Amino acid sequence: MSKTEKETALSENTLFGMGNPLLDISAVVDKDFLDKFGLKLNDQILAEEHHKALFEEIVQKNKVEYHAGGSTQNSVKIAQWMIQEPHKVATFFGCIGNDRFGEILKKKAEEAHVDAHYYEQNEEPTGTCAACITGDNRSLVANLAAANCYKKEKHLDLDSNWELVKKAKVYYIAGFFLTVSPDSILKVAKHASENNKIFCMNLSAPFISQFFKEPLMKVMPYVDILFGNETEAATFAKELGFETDDIAEIAKKTQNLPKENTKRQRMVVFTQGKDDTVATVGEKVTMFPVLDIEQSDIVDTNGAGDAFVGGFLSSLVKEHAVEECIRAGHYSANVIIRRVGCTFPEKPDFQ
Repeated sequence: MSKTEKETALSENTLFGMGNPLLDISAVVDKDFLDKFGLKLNDQILAEEHHKALFEEIVQKNKVEYHAGGSTQNSVKIAQWMIQEPHKVATFFGCIGNDRFGEILKKKAEEAHVDAHYYEQNEEPTGTCAACITGDNRSLVANLAAANCYKKEKHLDLDSNWELVKKAKVYYIAGFFLTVSPDSILKVAKHASENNKIFCMNLSAPFISQFFKEPLMKVMPYVDILFGNETEAATFAKELGFETDDIAEIAKKTQNLPKENTKRQRMVVFTQGKDDTVATVGEKVTMFPVLDIEQSDIVDTNGAGDAFVGGFLSSLVKEHAVEECIRAGHYSANVIIRRVGCTFPEKPDFQ
């Protein structure tokens, strides 16, 4: 992958993402609010019946902000922002409702120059995610709603859509989508594997490894690059009985899990907040320090992991070496944590 010298000219739809398009509703809350709804700091969960009131309450907060969200959609958007030109290098598939929030998501995707093709339905409203911000922590509660209605046969399988999938060279799907349409993920993953293209996935949240381990492990043989953070890595290791809490060892054991396409060695990349990012580079596990940032400059860590992946993917589609991909990931995550939500300035300042 070391074509650092000559830039690969990018074409439209080179990067394909599929996931849960959500509208983030972010507000600064206090500890009482978290306790009231039984939320943990820095957790990501799916909304249950008793969270209904949370969504009604959070919009009443004095400083509520709405941002286009959803983990995979954030990542492809950041990748497109890092790439800048040409537009529409990134494609995104997901399901929304025919409603105001759906319209906002369409508009935001267009403004980000992402080629979004949503499956639109009337059964459920567009999904939302309550981002409850306390200091530099965030607790996310996702109400998937429409996002949960994605149908492989009604969208992914349509010729015009599948053609867009085939155009891509790099694929990224967050683990969150395993709760929605594992069949869609497998179809894309197998296509990538059979055509020696790069399929990337994310552990996304501890609950994925805990409660969706079966679909996760069905996709794992097709995963060329696996992302995750230190908490997700630890949970994954526990679920698979790795019997270690050493992050480098977890990365190595994950790299060595069975793999379909043996032409590509699996790469595992674990971020650890302000601590070094851990990545398997060939046979070695390497530590990459993140960019320094003053605590007072951190506004909101929501979207930091998504931004890291987005930056990484923007270099990966240019066929840059892994060190470069990680440097780009660290840069974009550093930009995003200085701002509310997964938002970014007009242009990146990355060389």
